[in-house]
Amino acid sequence: MSTTDDKAIEPRKTSVSSPENSPSICRGDLEDATAIPDDFITNKWQRKANELIGLAGAEARGIERVDEIFRTGRLALKDYFSLTIVWFSVNLTSNILTIGVLGPVTFGLGSLDSMLCCFFGTILGSAATCYMATYGPMSGNRSLVGARFSMGWWPTKLCVILAVVVMLGYGLVDAVTTGLIFSAVSGGSLSTIVGIVIFGIMVWVISSFGIKYVKHYEEYAYVPQVCALFILVGVAAPYMDVHAKSALTGKTLIGARISYLFTCASGPLGWAPFIADSLVYHPPSTSRVGVFFSTFIGFVASKTFVEFIGIGLGSGLATNPTWAAGFNATGVGGLLVAAYDPLGSLGHLCAVILGLGIAANMVPGNYSAAFCAQLIATKAEKIPRIVWNTLATIIYTVIAIAGRNKLLPIFSNFLPLIGYWTIIWIVITLQEEWLFRRRRNPTKPYDWAAWDNRNLLPMGIAAFTTFLIGWAAAILCMSQAYYIGPIAALVPADMGLPVAAAWSAIVYPPLRYMELKKFGR
Repeated sequence: MSTTDDKAIEPRKTSVSSPENSPSICRGDLEDATAIPDDFITNKWQRKANELIGLAGAEARGIERVDEIFRTGRLALKDYFSLTIVWFSVNLTSNILTIGVLGPVTFGLGSLDSMLCCFFGTILGSAATCYMATYGPMSGNRSLVGARFSMGWWPTKLCVILAVVVMLGYGLVDAVTTGLIFSAVSGGSLSTIVGIVIFGIMVWVISSFGIKYVKHYEEYAYVPQVCALFILVGVAAPYMDVHAKSALTGKTLIGARISYLFTCASGPLGWAPFIADSLVYHPPSTSRVGVFFSTFIGFVASKTFVEFIGIGLGSGLATNPTWAAGFNATGVGGLLVAAYDPLGSLGHLCAVILGLGIAANMVPGNYSAAFCAQLIATKAEKIPRIVWNTLATIIYTVIAIAGRNKLLPIFSNFLPLIGYWTIIWIVITLQEEWLFRRRRNPTKPYDWAAWDNRNLLPMGIAAFTTFLIGWAAAILCMSQAYYIGPIAALVPADMGLPVAAAWSAIVYPPLRYMELKKFGR
C-alpha cells in the first residue's frame, strides 16, 4: 500500500498536543489556528500558504481539524450576535428575490399563499441547516469532514461531490444575477459578462484570504443592502398587489402550495454542507443552543424579508407592463431596474449596490469550496486552500457566462434538487448522534480526532444504502419541468423532500443497528 493510503488510514498526531509542551502556542491565537499544522506539510506550496498568514493575515488551514488548544476563548453574548449578523448578511441579497418571484410567477400562487409557504418553508429548511452549524464548535471539523462520522469514509465523497454541484450552482445563479443587474442598469450597453467577472473577482478576493476576511466583510455587507432594499420597498410598494389571488384551484392549488413550500425550504438547506466551516475556531464549550438560534434568526429574518419583497414584485408583473418588460428582458435584474426607474440616478445606484452585494451570498460558499475539493482525494489535501478557491471561482464564472440566458429555469429546477440530498444527510446525522452514539456513550459520543482514520469511522454501508433509498423515493415523488415521478403525478406536487426525509428516517436505524452488530463501528 502506498504511503498516501497509509496516511489516510493511520491517525496523524498533531505536532502540538497540549499547551504545556508548546509554550509558544497561545489559546485563541488565530494566526496559529489558521496555519497548516507541521505534520500535514509535505510541499513548498503549503509552506508558502503558511507564510501568507504573516504577510496578509490569510488563512492557510484546510480540512485539518482545529485542536482545542488553538480555539478562541469562551464566547460572549456579542459573539453570538455576530453569528446572527453574519448569516443575516449572507442571505440579505437580491438574488434571493428570485425565490420570492417564483411563488406568483412559476407556481401561480397569490400573495398570501406565497408568503405563508415562503415563511414556513424557510423555517423548516433553516432549522435543519442551523442544527448542522452546531457541529462546528463541538468537533473542530469542517462540515463535510464531520460527515465521515455518520456517512463513513467513502460515502462522504458522494456528499462532497454533490456539495460541489451546490456551490457551482449557486455561483452560477449569483454571478448571472449580478451580471443581469449591471446590464439592465446600463440599458444593455454593458455586457452581462462584465458584471459576472466583477462578481467573481470580488468573491475571490474576500474568500481566498480566509475566515478573518470573510467574517469582517459579512459583518458590514448587510448595511448598504438594507438601505437599498428599504428604498425598493418604498418606491415599489404602490405597484405590489398584496391582494392577488392564486390562479389555481382544487388539487392543483394544493400541489402548487406544497411544491413552493419545499422549494423555499431547499434554499436554506443548501447551506447545510458549509455552515459549520466558519465555526471551527470556536471552543467546544460554545452553546449549541446559542449557535442554533443565532444562525436561525439570521437565516429566517433575512430570507423572509427579501423573499417577501420578491413575492410583491412578482405579484405586480401582471398589472405593471414596465416591470413585466424588464423582467422578460433580463430577469430579476431588469425587474429591479424597472422598479427603481422613478428615482433616476439614485435608483440606478441602488440597483448597482444590490448587484455588488450579491457577493455576500457567495463568499461563504466559495470559501468552503476548497474544503470540498480537499476531501475528494487524499492528494488533494496537499494543495493549499487558496488554490482551490481560485479554481472554483474560475469554474463557476465560466459556467455563468455560458448559461447567463437561462437563469430562472435553472434556478427553479436546481433548488429542489439541493434539498433532496441534504435532507437525507441531515436525517442520517441526527439519527446517528441521538439513536446510536449518545445512547452508547452519553459523555463522549464522538472521537473527533479520528477524522482522518478510516479504521475508526463507520463502514458507511447503512448510510450509503439509506442515501440510495432516499434518493429513489425522492425521484418517485419529484415534480419538475423535465421529469414528473409517478407518485408526484397523483398529487400533483413535488413531494421529493419530505418523502426522502421520511424514508431515510425509517430505513437508517435498522441498517445501522445491523452494521454496528457486524462491524462494531
